Amino acid sequence: MRIIDAAQVHAALDYAALADRLEAMFRQGCEAPVRHHHTVKTADGLDATLLLMPAWQAGRHMGVKIVSVFPGNAAQNLPAVQGVYLLSDARTGKPVALIDGPAITVRRTAAASALASRYLSRPDSARLVMLGTGALAPHLIGAHAAVRPIREVLVWGRDKRKAEAFAESLAGRPFSVRATGDLDSAIRQADIVSSATLSKDPLVRGEWLNPGTHIDLVGAYTPEMRGSDDAAVRRRACSSTPGRALPRRAAMWYSRSMPGC
Repeated sequence: MRIIDAAQVHAALDYAALADRLEAMFRQGCEAPVRHHHTVKTADGLDATLLLMPAWQAGRHMGVKIVSVFPGNAAQNLPAVQGVYLLSDARTGKPVALIDGPAITVRRTAAASALASRYLSRPDSARLVMLGTGALAPHLIGAHAAVRPIREVLVWGRDKRKAEAFAESLAGRPFSVRATGDLDSAIRQADIVSSATLSKDPLVRGEWLNPGTHIDLVGAYTPEMRGSDDAAVRRRACSSTPGRALPRRAAMWYSRSMPGC
């Protein structure tokens, strides 16, 4: 069985190319049962989550990603997301590879956001606002910049010092990056808003959004978490119009978002 570490994952998975492969898979389809979602109590009172995510194509490959999300890890300077991905032969069940979970998660998640942006953001989108400064944030920025002509990135975080340090860590990219404490103003000027936080309070508000702004909400994976308020969801569901034909699964989601507008 091959062991594929984080460095190998990042070296192999180019954002734009991975978005192409994801699009092909969304069109082709695979067996993907409902994932297992378990709450794990912790000593610090910040409940963790254990996720088991299986998928397979008969006669080809099957895999399961085992991921944990520990919100309290930030206090220990550790990524919130930990885990591994086990790839097996779907004909025999023989393990083929064990892949670094956090690396494949951030790459795949960012590429999925890039794929959505290809369909839902304006082709000339140049200003990106990034909410969150965690492990996923730099990948979301890189992925959006791989499919749109991003020239300016504004970074917002609850801890302004972390946001400033994060912005400085991205120096040298082919676009400017700076921290902001004024989320209202930043979103009002954004072409794309990408949010990757574990916030339970709405951050993106509908009243701040201009027509044509693309919202990329990542991270709100439980009913208690909220990347945006109700007004933002209603505005985007009623006003967003895909620029070209969506893959079948994405089209199904889009059609469900429209009733009630």
